[in-house]
Amino acid sequence: MFDLTLSFDNGPEPGITGNVLDILAERGIRSTFFVIGNKLEDPERLRLVHRAHGEGHWIGNHTFTHSLPLGRQRDADSAEKEIARAQAALGELTHPDRWFRPFGGGGKLDDGLLKPSVVDYLTRNRFTCVLWNAIPRDWDDPDGWVERALDQCRSQPWSLMVLHDLPSGAMDHIEEFLDRAQAAGARFRQDFPPACVPIRRGEIILPIDRYVSSIEESV
Repeated sequence: MFDLTLSFDNGPEPGITGNVLDILAERGIRSTFFVIGNKLEDPERLRLVHRAHGEGHWIGNHTFTHSLPLGRQRDADSAEKEIARAQAALGELTHPDRWFRPFGGGGKLDDGLLKPSVVDYLTRNRFTCVLWNAIPRDWDDPDGWVERALDQCRSQPWSLMVLHDLPSGAMDHIEEFLDRAQAAGARFRQDFPPACVPIRRGEIILPIDRYVSSIEESV
């Protein structure tokens, strides 16, 4: 038996996100979609996020452009350009806990995730920073990620898994993964393992030094 929280990054995508929502609805599973803010400028993508929200999924902020990890950006206004703009795009879809997930370039949990000015922004504006402990690299191996994902689930009592609702072909295997995970004893839940949430509602509750770069910023 193991607990499993699903999350989906980098969407929404027409033709993909809707199918994922159908599959989750059939199984009564609720997840979190960490969306890229500039995608919500497209009405069809925005409708998908409204649908996800209406079906009980949580919506989170995954930066506005997903162009360069925040811990690698030298400009001092990265938080405003990437986090604040995405949050404004989310509008009424925002969860009360203001979920934010940084990206690490290849799923890395390292000092590319954040930098001091971003941490300051997150704490001042009472964001909750949500990381992960399972990432089967579905974008890199769209046909072979399922076995790796199951191995990650079996290796720990509670997995917060990152998948991607992108047109890579990976989501063609989401039903297989969910069925096999359930057969292996998965208990699906929507909340997050405490060890994956270093900042909650603006309060730093776990050590974050390993996620914060010491990059010199330019004004």
